[in-house]
Amino acid sequence: MIPYSHQCIDENDIESVIEVLRSDFLTQGPKVEEFERVLADYCSAKYCVAFNSATTALYASCFALDLNKNDSFITTPISFVSTANAGVCCGARPIFCDVEKNTGNMDSDLIEELIEKDTKLIIGVDYGGNPLRWEKLKNIADKHGLKLIDDASHALGAEYKGKKIGSCDFCDITVFSFHPVKPITTAEGGAALTNDETLYKKLLMFRNHGITKDAGDFIFEPDGDWYYEMQFLSFNGRINDMQAALGLNQLKKLDGFIEKRREIVKLYKDRFKNKGFFDFTKETKNAKSGYHLLPVLLNSGFIERKREIFKNLRAKGVGVQVHYIPIYRQPFYRKLMPDVYCPNAEEFYKRELSLPVYPCLKSEDLEFVFEVIKGVFE
Repeated sequence: MIPYSHQCIDENDIESVIEVLRSDFLTQGPKVEEFERVLADYCSAKYCVAFNSATTALYASCFALDLNKNDSFITTPISFVSTANAGVCCGARPIFCDVEKNTGNMDSDLIEELIEKDTKLIIGVDYGGNPLRWEKLKNIADKHGLKLIDDASHALGAEYKGKKIGSCDFCDITVFSFHPVKPITTAEGGAALTNDETLYKKLLMFRNHGITKDAGDFIFEPDGDWYYEMQFLSFNGRINDMQAALGLNQLKKLDGFIEKRREIVKLYKDRFKNKGFFDFTKETKNAKSGYHLLPVLLNSGFIERKREIFKNLRAKGVGVQVHYIPIYRQPFYRKLMPDVYCPNAEEFYKRELSLPVYPCLKSEDLEFVFEVIKGVFE
């Protein structure tokens, strides 16, 4: 089976992990801070906090921005459930904004009409690695006094208006994922980047049970040099040094990974541009997609055959996927908010298939994918 995405691990990656295994620190050691520093520098952000997952990083970000049970937040229905779950875990109420038909990204033209008196923040998602229209989003957020989180789980290495996603020029916090199918991997893991020192300190504390050992932040007089304070309820969200070492080595290859993904997408477009099977999603103006996903939208005549096409492609060894079932369709959210319906998200879901794209996809395997797609669709 050729999957829709896959990690690309080489001997240098393996050696970097082995080196940590032979060291004194397997966790809470120097590699984590080094990884955070290098990642922040790559994105031109001031601060970075690495977590055990992007889900934890999203939850920590919502918490750091003081989202609570008296608030609502706006987000997209076309994402993995963790995007909305992070805000709901803080007790807040989600408001789902419909998506653009040709990108799958949240439609920023619809956001202002969704803002309510209790709305505190917007969580945007760079779907498939293609950045949102962040300048428009920031203008809306500034106008209404809202906070912005970029769930860039798909978009490490992508660019918007000449700046790397993660610079936080257009948002308060950016979150990345390092799951094996993402642009780089730490096996599991995530990170939150920000340019705000206060948010940075809260993110650090959230990662470590709500604890601070910084004397300048203590509420009470310390008992001695061993003293620490748990100032709010949290849990262990730490990444370890083995993961950080892998991430550091992967970061060296990130730009090459992105260019390879873009080359593969161009080959798909050249092969299928006149076939009429499906349309390719569009890149946002003034943006450079990282193509974590290669989403295509089935054309009329094939939409009705989607279940059959999906099954046949997989049976023949092409591991397509669907990204995503609209979040509000999930049983938990249907119970929470039964009347939500986003027509563009529904249409996008009916039409979308994700085709294999990853940097170490061999040319002969890609050719195999092309031939299988052609055979199944024809």
